[in-house]
Amino acid sequence: MEQKHTREEKMAAFGRMLDVLDTLREKCPWDKKQTNESLRPNTIEETYELCDALMKHDTHDVCKELGDVLLHIAFYARIGEEQSQFDIADVCNQLVDKLVFRHPHVYHPSQVGVPHPRPLPYGENAEEREFAKVENVEQVLDNWEQIKQKEKDGNKTVLAGVPASLPALIKAYRIQDKARHVGFDWEDRQDVWAKVREELDELETELQREDRQRSEEELGDFLFSVINAARLYKLNPDNALEKTNQKFIRRFNYIEQRSREMGRPMTEMTLQEMDALWNEAKHQEK
Repeated sequence: MEQKHTREEKMAAFGRMLDVLDTLREKCPWDKKQTNESLRPNTIEETYELCDALMKHDTHDVCKELGDVLLHIAFYARIGEEQSQFDIADVCNQLVDKLVFRHPHVYHPSQVGVPHPRPLPYGENAEEREFAKVENVEQVLDNWEQIKQKEKDGNKTVLAGVPASLPALIKAYRIQDKARHVGFDWEDRQDVWAKVREELDELETELQREDRQRSEEELGDFLFSVINAARLYKLNPDNALEKTNQKFIRRFNYIEQRSREMGRPMTEMTLQEMDALWNEAKHQEK
């Protein structure tokens, strides 16, 4: 591992990145024509590339992809500056103000657990509020959700902070998690399994009736209940599913490779032959 950089070196590196972006924005034909709308698809792609690197625990690629995501953040701030809306300093300051405001147990510990005035000028009007004394991670998260609704430009409802464009699986998890922070959750996590079985039974019933619309609705309810169960047992369903995706890809690729070595196209192999190769791949992973 490389030696840790000093604060001065970190600030210099950040400034160097901003300088390069400014130069590219002024002199590169491609960078000059970019807008928020044109960058958005690339931002999504870069974010997924970062997620891929994180899943693979590839330190080199994580560092590289973090740089790509950081560039996009700085680029949007540069566009905002050009339009006299905000700049990177505004982005950083708003972030820091928000973090300090949402962590009263760190920055204002003497005021946590009793009614107290707003501790930071995060908004215009002081107001009374009361949050639980923080003793563990769960209480931090509970307070976080309550504080967000107190902010001047914060969420007005519990679920308002869940982006509409999130992938459905992640969105379901976030919806359930936010509801949990206000007490809407199972008292005993084991009780969720009865709900999972109930939703599966309802799905099977509609499938037998061949009612496509109702089957789709019940499939959604079933998947939602399984995600809920995963959350209650502190398992991330998106990570779990992606690991299964990668496992399937590895084993399927093994079948394809072996079929070529055998001179037998997969389209000419029986299901039993492919299943045997699948088990070979599975055995090699142990």
